[in-house]
Amino acid sequence: MNVNSIVQIIWALSAVILIVVVLLHSPKGDGIGGIGGQAQLFTSTKSAETSLNRFTWTLCIVFLGLSVVLSAGWLGR
Repeated sequence: MNVNSIVQIIWALSAVILIVVVLLHSPKGDGIGGIGGQAQLFTSTKSAETSLNRFTWTLCIVFLGLSVVLSAGWLGR
């Protein structure tokens, strides 16, 4: 396994996880709280949404960054 293959695997995993995390967001503002009342695990629904937003943005940056690196061919073949 070379570096290019490892980066492609990380890129694909980040894409799948990003899809799941985006689907956790609720258009009505329920977010994680809409999934069986799981928001009670957190101190408040607002902190859960804030954490989910940060995780989503982090995954987005990782996915887009790896997309640029892979498409530019900076890692070699």
